[in-house]
Amino acid sequence: MRSLRSLLPLVMAIAAIAGCSTNPSTGRSQYIILPADQVAAMGAQATPEVIAEFGGEVRSPELRAYVAGVGQRLAKEVEPEFYRIQWEFYVLNSPVINAFALPGGRVFITVGLLSEFDNEAQLAGVLGHEIGHVTGRHVDERVSQTMTAQLGVAAVGAYTESALVNEGAGFLAQGVLLKFNRNQENESDTQGLKYMTAAGYDPAAMYDVMEILAQAAKGERPPEILSTHPYPETRLRNIRAALKGPYAYTQGDSNYQKYRNRFQRDAVPYLR
Repeated sequence: MRSLRSLLPLVMAIAAIAGCSTNPSTGRSQYIILPADQVAAMGAQATPEVIAEFGGEVRSPELRAYVAGVGQRLAKEVEPEFYRIQWEFYVLNSPVINAFALPGGRVFITVGLLSEFDNEAQLAGVLGHEIGHVTGRHVDERVSQTMTAQLGVAAVGAYTESALVNEGAGFLAQGVLLKFNRNQENESDTQGLKYMTAAGYDPAAMYDVMEILAQAAKGERPPEILSTHPYPETRLRNIRAALKGPYAYTQGDSNYQKYRNRFQRDAVPYLR
C-alpha cells in the first residue's frame, strides 16, 4: 500500500482542481478550498487584535460615521453575490499611511492616510480598492495557498472548523495574509474604479491617490500601504489608461464628482 506521503501530490492536485472556482466579480478563476463563511470568521476573530495594533479606533464619532457612510455608499454597488456581506468600516488612530481589509467585509483606514486627502472621492477610491480585495476574495486565496503550503491539503481537511478559524485568524492578525501580490493589487484598483464610479464619484480621484502615495514613497521609508504593492508609477499608468479608456465618459460629466467641500466640512475638522 502506498504511503500517505506518496499520495499527497495526487491529493493536492485533486484539491487544486476541486478548489478552482470563478469569481463573480472579477471573472477570474481562483484556487479557494475553504468556504467564505469560514474565512469571514477568521476576519471577525482577528479584528480586535488588528484594531489594537493600530492604536484603536479614533474617538470622534463624527469621523467614524462619515467614513462609514462613504463606505456603505460604495458597498451598495457590489455584485449581487456579495449582498449578504455585513460591511464594517473602521478609522484607526495611527499616523501610519495604510488601509486594508479583512474577509467578511471589514475595511480599515488610518488617520495617517485620511489626513493626506483633499476630497471625498479620494477616500472612496481607497475604500473601493479595499472592498475590491473582499469581493475579489484575495484573502481567501491567500488563506488557501498558505494553508495548503504549510499544512498540506490532507492536514487542512483534518482540521476542525474552529481550529481552521483560529489558525487563519492568527495569520491575519500578524498581517501575513494581507500581503497581496501585484496582480491582486492591480485587480483591486480596477475594482475600486468600478465601485466608486458606480457610486457617482469621479474616478480621476484614484489617480490623485496614487500621486499622493508616489510622493510619500520618496521618503526614507515607504508607507506601509506600499510594502507589497506595485510601484505607484505602474498603478498611475494603469489608472491613466482606464481614465482614457473605459472611464473616459466620466471626465467632464457633472454626474461624477470629487466632493471636496463635503470632505472639508465632515472630515477635516475631526482629523486635527
